[in-house]
Amino acid sequence: MPPMVSGSAGIGRHWCPPRCCPPRCCPPRCCCPPHPVSPAHVPRGVTGWWQRRHVAPVAPARPGPAQEGEVGAWGLLGTVGVTRGCHRGATMSLPSVYGDKLAEKLTLLNERGRGVLVRVYHIKKTCSDPRTRPPFLGDKAMEASAKFIQKKFPHLDVRTSTQHLGPVHRDKGDIVRVLAPFYHTFLDVLEFRDHVYELLNTIDASQCFFDIHINYDFTKGYLDLVVTYVSLVLLLARTEERRLLLGLYHCAHEMSHGASEPGFARLAQMVLEYEHPLKKLPEEFGPHTKAVSSALLSLRAPLARRCQDAEQWRREQLLSLLGPAGDMLSPATCDSMACEYLSLEVMERWIILGFLVCPGALAAAPPCQELWRQALQGTLFVTLLRDEAIAVHKVTEELLGGLKGYGKRVADVKECRDHAVAHSPALHRGRRSFLRGAVRELVALLEDQPGLLGPKALLVFVALSLCRDEVSWLSRHAEHATKTKSPEDFADSRIAELLFALEQLRALVRRHRRVLGRYHRQYLARFDALVLSDVIQNLSVCPEEESVILSSFVSSLSALSAKEVDDKEQFDFTALRLDWFRLQAYTSVAKAALPLVSNGDVGRVMNLVVFHTRLLDQPEELLDEVSDLSHLCFYPRPLERMFAVTLEEPSMLRFTIAFPLLCAHFSRCLHPMCPEEYPQLEAAALGLCHKFLEELARVGSGCVLDACAEQHNLSQQLLPKHCAATISRARGKKTPKQPPRKGDPDRDKPGTESQRRDRTLTTNMDKLHLTLAELSLSLNHVPNFTVFGHKVTPAEYLSSHLETRLTRAIVAMAGYSQATQEVARPSEVLAGLGAYMGLVQRLGQLVALDTGRLLRAVLLQQSHPRDASGQPTLTAIYTDWYLEALLRQASTGAVLLSPALQAFTTVPREEQPPFSAAEFSDISEMRALAELIGPYGMKFLSENLMWHVGSQVTELKKLVAENMDTLVQLRCCRAEQRPALLSRLTSAENVLKRMTIIGEILSFRAMAQQGLREAFSQHCPFLMGPIECLADVVTPDTDIQVTLSIFELASAAGIPCEVDPALVTALAGNRTEGSSPEEDYKVSCLLLVFVAVSLPQLAADPASLYNPELDGYNNNLHCLAKAIVQVSAALFTIHNKNIETHLKEFLLLASVSLLQLGQEPDKVRARNRDSLVLLLHLIVAESSFLTLDMLESCFPYVLLRNAFREVCRDPPGPGRALPH
Repeated sequence: MPPMVSGSAGIGRHWCPPRCCPPRCCPPRCCCPPHPVSPAHVPRGVTGWWQRRHVAPVAPARPGPAQEGEVGAWGLLGTVGVTRGCHRGATMSLPSVYGDKLAEKLTLLNERGRGVLVRVYHIKKTCSDPRTRPPFLGDKAMEASAKFIQKKFPHLDVRTSTQHLGPVHRDKGDIVRVLAPFYHTFLDVLEFRDHVYELLNTIDASQCFFDIHINYDFTKGYLDLVVTYVSLVLLLARTEERRLLLGLYHCAHEMSHGASEPGFARLAQMVLEYEHPLKKLPEEFGPHTKAVSSALLSLRAPLARRCQDAEQWRREQLLSLLGPAGDMLSPATCDSMACEYLSLEVMERWIILGFLVCPGALAAAPPCQELWRQALQGTLFVTLLRDEAIAVHKVTEELLGGLKGYGKRVADVKECRDHAVAHSPALHRGRRSFLRGAVRELVALLEDQPGLLGPKALLVFVALSLCRDEVSWLSRHAEHATKTKSPEDFADSRIAELLFALEQLRALVRRHRRVLGRYHRQYLARFDALVLSDVIQNLSVCPEEESVILSSFVSSLSALSAKEVDDKEQFDFTALRLDWFRLQAYTSVAKAALPLVSNGDVGRVMNLVVFHTRLLDQPEELLDEVSDLSHLCFYPRPLERMFAVTLEEPSMLRFTIAFPLLCAHFSRCLHPMCPEEYPQLEAAALGLCHKFLEELARVGSGCVLDACAEQHNLSQQLLPKHCAATISRARGKKTPKQPPRKGDPDRDKPGTESQRRDRTLTTNMDKLHLTLAELSLSLNHVPNFTVFGHKVTPAEYLSSHLETRLTRAIVAMAGYSQATQEVARPSEVLAGLGAYMGLVQRLGQLVALDTGRLLRAVLLQQSHPRDASGQPTLTAIYTDWYLEALLRQASTGAVLLSPALQAFTTVPREEQPPFSAAEFSDISEMRALAELIGPYGMKFLSENLMWHVGSQVTELKKLVAENMDTLVQLRCCRAEQRPALLSRLTSAENVLKRMTIIGEILSFRAMAQQGLREAFSQHCPFLMGPIECLADVVTPDTDIQVTLSIFELASAAGIPCEVDPALVTALAGNRTEGSSPEEDYKVSCLLLVFVAVSLPQLAADPASLYNPELDGYNNNLHCLAKAIVQVSAALFTIHNKNIETHLKEFLLLASVSLLQLGQEPDKVRARNRDSLVLLLHLIVAESSFLTLDMLESCFPYVLLRNAFREVCRDPPGPGRALPH
């Protein structure tokens, strides 16, 4: 017998090296003698229990075609198809043993069983939730009927029980319609049970051989079927409403159709039998104990390897690629590939549930007892389906306690429970700690050298399986182990790193799928095919049928070419794997022609082939098999607790994205037999993902806002108002030191926060930047991912939160208090906003965030009165403050407009406003206001100002209407008639006061427009020039609508216009109701007359004194000029009249009135005549329609010159105190 290959347990014996002959089995008459394995190809031993491998040449020669006519000792080579399969389907008669179709039945029943299990689970959850259960189950009118059905089940006579079933009869149609899916699900359970009985009996009769290392698919299918059936029965017994559902449907069906449903009798009998499933199941599985125990015993070696602790893994350098350089490219392989990544959770479920229904195997079989005890020591709960689990020790103890002769086994259960409680949490904690480091190292090496994915693919899938097992164990016990004395045993603040590593490995496999494909195509064609043909050639007995199938395997693998990978052609080895599954079943029976039990090398080689083919055509399915965490969709509370604990660990923040990515797994928990679950599962997955990302965004945005606040505080230190203390201290150094006053804090100079003596001392800003960097790594990990068909973008969550919180923070910077009318200066808010924007823009370097779009969205909201959430913005705040605080104080005389300072100033009084008007209204503040609220905000401010102007003009028109007749006479009377008519006027002071208020409002708007113009010129200089040119081309002959459109454009850029379009719009909307245009025009003309003839009354006011320091009057009388000019221009534009003509008329009437004031004998009434004369000059200077020549035609210029000389010569008197 040729020598065995080291570490391969017989795999690859007597194969012909590629240098000698084509890659096929050497026939006896081949010119090359049989060769033992070359020393160059002897595999090196590698530490690790799944790294026992045989080594193939890395790049063997390309196989050549088989020579025609050559026939091996075991049959034809690559010329015959596969029998009974979809793989090269040639037909051939097979022995009767093949007619049982064990493989097909196992495949179909396992899939059907999972579907039925999911449907029963859905029924259980639906009926236990008050929101989803059928409405009639909670109907009080149905309670009596429900109790009757529960009591009499299954003997329900509808005809003799009409008094108890009246509500059922009334709603029989709805009951049949709603409960039909539930009832048919229970019928599916009954049908599934019948087929399972039949198949298990057939397998027992065939005396099948089970070994997970040899016939992996057959053994796994058998154990899966047993466990699925047991889980289904246990879950059915947990469905509390099963009797009521069946009874209600039976009664309603008989009432509707006049006959009982045919399957009800058997269905009711099954429900009664499984009232206590742990008594019934051992009776059913008694005949199958031998088959079940033999299958379970084959798990001893895999379970022992998977139950090792972290220290053993470290000693064996588990998952490590950092071995000898020569081993780096050696393929990681072993005898039983699929066993290496077989889930520990699955094996424990097989063992515990298998021995639960076959307790007879524990009676006198030490290997079974040892295997059973090892499984019981590893876990406290075993999953039936999703979040349905059983307490293993409790259930096992109850079962064995009721059986005679199992006292020792009950003691074993208690001992195992104590061992699991004491040691299992620490064992799994150590494994998780080891896996975090080992998988991190594995990911780093594979990302640097992705070519290693080819030979080391097995290690990747083993690592994924180990990570999945630990996450599942932790979540399962965190959900069900609620009465533990140490809850910290089932909590892990670093679980996110393990989840993140798992996602990294999955992404790595997907990203480098072509690397896997290219490597394993060559591996299959140039090594697996050779080894398989060599093993087949050395079979002592190989019947024709099996020879045909096995030879087709070899020829299919040998026919692979590199072109298929290069051209991205799709592989499909499903037929080959199905044929191998069938062959396992055919050769595992007791009297098989080719017994697999004595030809284990065939099974081991084919297990290797199956793994490699799955890497070619089913890498995604293989990933799901070893790393699917979709069941965590049903563990929301443990996940939320893990996520909350992770957020509290700063070093784990970079891995928090693993929790939202985990939600992408949840779509795989759907089953086609239960489509009703889709909406609930979709909502649950999206809700959990949304919650995780919202919390991440909340923490991230909070960190950003805290950092912005720190930057804002630093920027505030640079404001001019804070330099006074520094200047004072500098000047104080020249004078004797004064003792510090109490309450004066020592203010550090700006920049001292950056001076450090020790770099290890971290500031709050350092911590914020570190946290922000960690969160940015998390949010940047993937640009987007898909959850139930919905594309999720993590960075958008942060953007949304930042937009909301930045909007609130900017408004908070204003510090507006409506009660005290306190607000921050626009320049200070702008400086703080610049600090915020600077940090947010730097944030774009950390997170894949469109900071430009974010800032535009935030600032655009500030230009509207309300933000996206309906809260007031800076536009609303400053509009309200300037109207209600500044301009209201100006109307009372507490605030004056100073043209010399181009600002409003506060008059020093005992009860002066709590603010300095100049600090809020100078040109720099107006420019800052325009920067803050933008053109839209300035338009809103203008509209509100014009609304107040319109209200004042409406009141003025009412006063004009009251004095209509007198004003008509004054307009065209002689000079000697004027005094008599003036005495008949009423409310003249009111008219002047309202016009002054209008002037104050319009003056403030002009200042705001100037600030807007400067801001607009700075941001859009290329637009300002064309707009100014367009405004200059307007002439008196231009159409009025075209003129207003151009003026509106110019006004939006802050350019002053001859006619204010906003004022025209406001006054046009405030026409007197019921008045004709002619009457309204007449009132407009008389309004100017009223103002002109009332001017002399201002001379008697002590405050009507011109102040050269202010370049204005102490009662804001100079604002009259702007009010008269702009209101008249707007009014006569509305009526399409000549503005210049009416202003000339006003100038004539005002001049006459002031000239008559010089003849006033009462010096008190004329004491401020010189100051009042200057008002005419201000009106002419304000208007573009009037000139000094027009003024001199009706008022001597010498009087105007004398007035200037008089007001500038007189020193300030008691009533002329200069404002601040």
